[in-house]
Amino acid sequence: MSADVLQLTAQPLTPEAFAAFGEVIDVRSSAHFMINAGRTRRHHDLAKVEVAGESPRVLISIFVSQPVTVPLELTFLERHPLGSQAFMPLHEEQFLIVVAPPGDAIDPAEVRAFITDGRQGVNYRIGTWHAIQSVLEREGEFLVVDRGGAGHNCDEHPINIRVTLE
Repeated sequence: MSADVLQLTAQPLTPEAFAAFGEVIDVRSSAHFMINAGRTRRHHDLAKVEVAGESPRVLISIFVSQPVTVPLELTFLERHPLGSQAFMPLHEEQFLIVVAPPGDAIDPAEVRAFITDGRQGVNYRIGTWHAIQSVLEREGEFLVVDRGGAGHNCDEHPINIRVTLE
C-alpha cells in the first residue's frame, strides 16, 4: 500500500456509533412480542429494507465468507445506490465493518471501522460505502437481505485503508 493509507482502528459496534450508516441488528437490545401461542419471541422490524430503481425486488441469500487477516488491507469500498444491504451472522461469527457516508466521493475523515461481537448484524442504508465481507477467525455464513432487479447496483471507489483491532 502507498504512503497515503487511511489507518483505522475498529471500534466496538453500537447502534449509536453506526446510526449514520444504517441499523445494527441485535435481538438482545430490541423490543419483542410473543406469537405462536406464546412459544416465539418476535423481534419485529429490526432494519429498514430499502429498494429503488426499475422493477426492484427484495432478495434473501446466504453468503459463505472466508476469513480475512488483520491488519485488514483494503483497496476499495463499494456502495449499492439502489438498495440497502443487511448481513446477519448465522453462527456468531465476528466480522469487521468499514463504512463511509453516502455520496459521490469518500471523505477519509468520515470513514469508520467497527467490530461486531458475533451476535450483531448490520443493515447498510442505500448508498452507504462499505468494505467487502470481512469475517474473522473462521469461515462465516450470513443471511443477506438486499435488492435484485434491473439497473446497476454496485459502485466501487478506490481507497487504501488499513484496519487494526484495539
